[in-house]
Amino acid sequence: MTLPSESPRPAAPAGRSLIAADVTITGDIGSDGTVEILGAVEGKISARTVIVGAEGRIKGSIAAESVDLRGNITGKVTCATLTLRSTARVEADINYSAVTIENGAEIEGRFSRPKA
Repeated sequence: MTLPSESPRPAAPAGRSLIAADVTITGDIGSDGTVEILGAVEGKISARTVIVGAEGRIKGSIAAESVDLRGNITGKVTCATLTLRSTARVEADINYSAVTIENGAEIEGRFSRPKA
C-alpha cells in the first residue's frame, strides 16, 4: 500500500497579537508578525513590528524591525525603524537605523546607530 506523500503546508501569514489594556505579562513574547501592547509587559519582546499604545508599559527589551512607541518603556530597544510619538516616555538605550521623534516625546537614554 502506497501512502500519498505529504506536501508541505504553506507558511501562514504573520498575524497581529494584541495585549489588552487590562493585561499584565511577566515573561517573554515572540512573534513573526505584529505585537500591539496596550497593557503592561515585563520581559523581552521580539517581533517583526511592535506597537506600544499610549497606556502601554514595557519594562525590559524590544527587538523588532519596526517599533512605534506611544507609551512607556524602561530598558532597551533594538530596531531598524523607530517612531517615538508625542506621548512616548522613554528611559532606554536605543539601537536603530532610522528614527522619527515627534514633539513632546520624553527621552532619557543613549541612542546609537550602526556605522555604515
